[in-house]
Amino acid sequence: MAGEPWAELLSFPASQAMCPAGCGCGYGGGLRRLREREFPRLRGITYLDHAGSALFPESLLKAFTDDLRSNVYGNPHSQNISSKLTYDTIEHVRYRILQHFHTTAEDYTIIFTSGCTAALKLVAEAFPWVPEGIKQPSSRFCYLTDSHTSVVGMRGITASMNVLSVPVKPKEMLLSEKSRSPAEEQNGTTPHLFSYPAQSNFSGIKYPLSWIQDIKSGKLCPIKIPGKWFVLLDAASYVSTSPLDLGVHQADFIPISFYKIFGFPTGLGALLVNNRIAPFLRKTYFGGGTAAAYLAGEDFYFPQTSIAERFEDGTVSFLDIIALKHGFDVLERLTGGMENIKQHTFALAHYTYTVLSALKYANGAPVVRIYRDTDFSSPDVQGPIINFNMLDENGEVIGFSQVDKMASLYNIHVRTGCFCNTGACQQHLGISNEDIRRNLQAGHVCGDDRDLIDGRPTGSVRISFGYMSTFEDAQTFLKFIIATGFSRSNNEIPFQSSVTKLTTESVRSPVQDDHPSCNNANKLAPRMHILDRELWDNSSAAMKTVSWQLPETESESMRAAVSETAVPTCRRGGKPITVTNIYLYPIKSCSAFEVAEWPVGNQGLLYDRNWMVVNPNGVCMTQKQEPRLCLVNPSIDLKQNIMVIQAEGMDPISVSLEANTGKEAVICESKVCSHRVKTYDCGERIAGWLSMFLGRSCRLIRQSSDIKKNRHQKNAKGLAPATSISLSLVNEAQYLLINVASILYLKEHISARLEEPLEVEELIQRFRANIVISAPESFEEEEWAEISIGSLRFEVVGPCSRCQVICIDQQSGERNKEFLQSLSAARGRKTNFGIYLMNQPLCSSFPDILSIGSQVLPVLKENPEIQPPPSSEEKCSG
Repeated sequence: MAGEPWAELLSFPASQAMCPAGCGCGYGGGLRRLREREFPRLRGITYLDHAGSALFPESLLKAFTDDLRSNVYGNPHSQNISSKLTYDTIEHVRYRILQHFHTTAEDYTIIFTSGCTAALKLVAEAFPWVPEGIKQPSSRFCYLTDSHTSVVGMRGITASMNVLSVPVKPKEMLLSEKSRSPAEEQNGTTPHLFSYPAQSNFSGIKYPLSWIQDIKSGKLCPIKIPGKWFVLLDAASYVSTSPLDLGVHQADFIPISFYKIFGFPTGLGALLVNNRIAPFLRKTYFGGGTAAAYLAGEDFYFPQTSIAERFEDGTVSFLDIIALKHGFDVLERLTGGMENIKQHTFALAHYTYTVLSALKYANGAPVVRIYRDTDFSSPDVQGPIINFNMLDENGEVIGFSQVDKMASLYNIHVRTGCFCNTGACQQHLGISNEDIRRNLQAGHVCGDDRDLIDGRPTGSVRISFGYMSTFEDAQTFLKFIIATGFSRSNNEIPFQSSVTKLTTESVRSPVQDDHPSCNNANKLAPRMHILDRELWDNSSAAMKTVSWQLPETESESMRAAVSETAVPTCRRGGKPITVTNIYLYPIKSCSAFEVAEWPVGNQGLLYDRNWMVVNPNGVCMTQKQEPRLCLVNPSIDLKQNIMVIQAEGMDPISVSLEANTGKEAVICESKVCSHRVKTYDCGERIAGWLSMFLGRSCRLIRQSSDIKKNRHQKNAKGLAPATSISLSLVNEAQYLLINVASILYLKEHISARLEEPLEVEELIQRFRANIVISAPESFEEEEWAEISIGSLRFEVVGPCSRCQVICIDQQSGERNKEFLQSLSAARGRKTNFGIYLMNQPLCSSFPDILSIGSQVLPVLKENPEIQPPPSSEEKCSG
């Protein structure tokens, strides 16, 4: 890094110089040793989604498993010795939780739940609401708009109880706080509930804990209404890195999830209930362990006197609860306590924020737009969360999906989207209510990767630090931002000359100014799509009798069936468009099998992606997790009816093409990308062969030949309504097509960046297409609506947005992240390359055969700006 303009800023001394007074990285200098000892699985990985989930240390698992090996823990509802041990241990854990939050059993009760969401649901169901329509004033449920979905979702329950919900914007509360009135007697007894997060999971702002007492005392009112206010403090995000003193800040309800603190166990949370409100909670359902007595034949039920036992339906997750004791002990031993974690994580966030704020292009435009509610001046008001979008030189947003994809090249784990916090997302990104509805109509839903619609962002990128995060994590992330932001040009980064000036650099933020326009068609970042399509049905009945030549009359009738807008054969440069290569990939994510001509089945090329390799948990393995899959070479022998699999250093092995439909075939349900598919295992022999070659346990499974069960109910645009396209495991479409002219265009860009020659064949293999064509101009295929090849007619479904698999050399399995970066730079921050096709067979008595040399007749789209297909996930490749 020596000599680079940003080298000084990314140095450890610079980070220390930027550190606010009282904050520091590490725990007495032993963080690096802690990281190596407790988190060896993080070697080579930069994990920056601690707000999503903490990571568990090795010693926590060891302490827990040693405990389980040494003791017998029975059901706590029994009375035997092992059950009594479980009950007593659970009670000890309750006290340990209360101690962690600086309170006692005299003030709070711990109710174990499956997580924070279940705790919130419990409050909504049990709170003593007074509904509308009776004599006394009715209750109100108020919540801060900067709240998690699980808080906002409580209004569904309150609505069913005829209780009004009132959203309150953060600015309204902050303004009310400044103009608060003296404490006043709360007239009336009608109970109202106000919910707000101790820390926003979107921006990391820490809302004042003083609100709790101010609201309860009447100094601060979410809305003006007679009655008594209670406060629900959503502490799930806050307590992961900050201490919470319930002896001082006595909220009525505090829901938490323990995996946010320890990383393990998951699926366990708690509701801390203030004992002053606990007796007034109401409950209708009663499960095992909650009843002191009841009758099965009559409507008689008497609850347990203990609030915890009354609300913990059924047997609690007692082994997971026992794990919490070890979680608290290990966390204290490793870090010295939550105050140290708070200072450490904030120091990392402050440093990262400061450097990000200073990054600018040569024209002075910022590299990122940070969505913030504070100036990152103190850990008392800001948590270790940074939310941002990357910008290009013109100030236009680069889609979060694109950023996430590039981050994966550096093995950096970030979070993207709206983070289950639509209110904060709308506030910071300037998304109106009408925009939300319009985006939904356009196909965008929460959790997908539609990052830009009409040039405007639908979400953002979030990074967050945890107690085991290091300076190197922050440094790696900043290097990635610099490398990605300036990958298209030789722009130098005009940093301030001193660290002191850097810390005062202003940041573009919605706190200070409005969003610039993001309307630029060329900046539309497409949704990510699977590089490899998915498994195909292999029904031999789908293959028709082969007739290799089309009579002249049939060829003419086929041309007549094409739309009148069909482009002439000699459209550009006087050269016809022809098929140059045909590939199928019998085993998902394994090597290609090249053919000169091949039968077309009802799901694409016959036997294409009909098998896949899975790990011991039955999860599909792709080159993303196991690059050596590209060294497994399957080939199809139609005459002998077998698939032959070869790999260097291994004896060839064959698998029959006959579908195993006998009683011995165990049909199971697998999931690849977003689709379920029926599969069956191909046996121990091939499983042992693959496991030996890959050096890890795995198995080969095949799609079941039961087409009805594997039919993906999605009609392609333009097909007859009665036509049901069978896609089996494909994520987008039956075929992927690329253009040699586009390959040559990209080759020039990549070769220049690599400063070494690059073979066209190598590039073609990296893009793992089924059909390769030779069109005269690069990327003209993106202007097509449909094409005909011989007797086959295809609809263009959309572009293929590439992932990191193109960075893998298909001959060696080696990675080089330059390929995806070069594609993004060459295509204006987009990673589209190739188009997806769906087969639209013409009414013809002749066979469906795809052959090299066949002419390609395209039909132009009315709107040449190609749109992505309506999928929402990019989860696998092959």
